[in-house]
Amino acid sequence: MKILVAVKRVVDANVKVRVKSDGTGMELANAKMAMNPFCEIAVEQAVRMKEEGQAEEIVAVSVGPQVCQEQLRTALALGCDRGILVTADSDVAPLQVARILKALLDRENPDLVILGKQSIDSDNNQVGQMLAALAGMGQGTFACKAELDDGRITVTREIDGGEQTVSLKLPAVVTTDLRLNEPRYASLPNIMKAKRKPIDELTPVDLGVDTASNLATLRVSPPAEREAGIIVETVHDLVDKLKTDARVI
Repeated sequence: MKILVAVKRVVDANVKVRVKSDGTGMELANAKMAMNPFCEIAVEQAVRMKEEGQAEEIVAVSVGPQVCQEQLRTALALGCDRGILVTADSDVAPLQVARILKALLDRENPDLVILGKQSIDSDNNQVGQMLAALAGMGQGTFACKAELDDGRITVTREIDGGEQTVSLKLPAVVTTDLRLNEPRYASLPNIMKAKRKPIDELTPVDLGVDTASNLATLRVSPPAEREAGIIVETVHDLVDKLKTDARVI
């Protein structure tokens, strides 16, 4: 079985980002970059499936500039077998990313596609669902548990009311949630081995995909400052505040 895993380069989750003074985006100059945390979970899940003998090959894919090779090398150090970088100098909208991945599906014919449920920079939570629709595959989103068995994958999804379990026929698309697993750290020997693993470079033109987007970011602004809280003397005062001021009850 072949597994395709998508990874994205984002600002490190431990870095506090700032909005540019002109409001056109985030200030990324000299910011530490890393693999999207949800993508790390996707890579870990694919590697675990391979270690259990359920997969023979894992292909890591990234869409972005040349520097995305760093994140692909990280995925290779974690256990992926080879990488594919689809180079794009500008930001690619979710629908165009899904179309690129669909073109790669036609080339690679994987049995399973695993993606993070969303990236921590744009928070769109769209690519997995769009890819499944374009490819005509079943989808198990927000997975907190995934088990392969006899040509199917059983996915437990985290939903507002609790959990939902779905059984999907392969090939399928799965997007990972935080509680699916705990990603490992790459060991130094595996980091060295990853340098010798192949990374193929393609362009959207090679895949027949137009990356022109109908979306435009008008303005980016930081969240509003939270107001200081107050201390009430009695439960009666608290209920009164919730009714008259907050108007939540």
